[in-house]
Amino acid sequence: MLSRTAFSRGARLAARRQGGAQLRSYAAAAAAAAAPATGSSTPTAFTYETADVAGVKVASRDSRGPTTKLAIVAKAGTRYEPAPGLTVGLEEFAFKNTASRTALRIVREAELLGGQLAAYHTREALVIEASFLREDIPYFTELLAEVISQTKYTTYEFHEDVERVLHLKQAKLAGDVSALALDAAHSVAFHTGLGASLYPSPSTPLKGYLNENAIAEYAGAVYSKPNIALVGDGATPQALHKWTEQFFKGVPSATGGATLASKASTYYGGEHRASHSGGNALVLAFPGSSFGTFKPEIAVLTALLGGQPNVKWSPGFSVLSKATSGSYGLSASASNLTYSDAGLLAIQISGAAASVRKTAEEAVSALKSIAAGKASKEDLAKAVAKAKFDALDASQSGVSTLLSAGSGIVQTSKPFQVVETVQSIGSVTGDKLATAAKALLDGKATVAAVGDLHVLPYAEELGLKV
Repeated sequence: MLSRTAFSRGARLAARRQGGAQLRSYAAAAAAAAAPATGSSTPTAFTYETADVAGVKVASRDSRGPTTKLAIVAKAGTRYEPAPGLTVGLEEFAFKNTASRTALRIVREAELLGGQLAAYHTREALVIEASFLREDIPYFTELLAEVISQTKYTTYEFHEDVERVLHLKQAKLAGDVSALALDAAHSVAFHTGLGASLYPSPSTPLKGYLNENAIAEYAGAVYSKPNIALVGDGATPQALHKWTEQFFKGVPSATGGATLASKASTYYGGEHRASHSGGNALVLAFPGSSFGTFKPEIAVLTALLGGQPNVKWSPGFSVLSKATSGSYGLSASASNLTYSDAGLLAIQISGAAASVRKTAEEAVSALKSIAAGKASKEDLAKAVAKAKFDALDASQSGVSTLLSAGSGIVQTSKPFQVVETVQSIGSVTGDKLATAAKALLDGKATVAAVGDLHVLPYAEELGLKV
């Protein structure tokens, strides 16, 4: 008669063999899906269909869900504003009084339909967005067209709403050391254009630049058909084209008013240091990958540097997740900030000054190790898989999807398509990764430190060239 111990041992061995076989079958299925014979493992639902409707560039994809996101993406980020504060002012005037509706009516109608309205901006784009039930696309298409063509830009709304909210956002930015460090890094890296702050600082003299008339003039240059894209996620092309044809006829076909800044980006690099009593933040940045020129090695390097672990109770495989493991209050992450003609691979670290310094030293040391070709095959395989996942995950329904698709259309006349990205990421080898890391270290870095400058390191102390 078999003992209970022998039986349980046999059961464990059988379960282990079964689990291993199942894992191998999953891996085999994944490999088959990614094989060139099948073309791509990327679902076709991730791609946008583009068309020119009534002079407006329109992109749509139908996820066949019950809700829809619709957004106007305008080439009007802080990079393009001719004077500080205009992009923020134009954002705050979204969904205010128009020639056809009051702001109160817009709010009440949107709430009655269960919709959500939002406006936000980046360094390259201004986004006016609506999320709603699928069947309400006629109303919200009309509303977005109305916002960009009939907003009144009244004096009292500027003083009571726009100016007041701007001051609140300035105060919030002034206390956020991480945001200050990232803004400083952009300023050092690009000077003008992409170097412009997302929000003007409290010390920026806005009196001679920002008022309702200047914003209205800026709107005349921004809200024109050649300068915008309409992006729909969860809408059929037929429905979106029909209502765009009907409601966007009144949008100007030519720019008017202010002239948008359009200078090409140039990377400079350098160093910025600022004292702050509200915390400590350090940004180490290098030239990255852009929309126009995607570099798969940068995507894999970003994944290998990483940040927070992906699996609970695990320190993670990435460089920064290991460096911050066990350190309370310390945050570190790597990301590629993508723009139309430039990119910034940024390592952002915040926390206690001594911990920030130590993590920065470990990050640079790891970069040098990768440049020397010492990244293990296992870590490289994990980084490639994570880079693919990040690209696919970002291409599902969400804010980043509309923004990247719209920005791609406005800047390059076609949306950013994830299929091409995933295919190129799979071709990254250890040698290619080492070459990319070495090129970053041999060139000029960008270093921005905000906080306790007695402890936070200089670029030279980290072994970086500026």
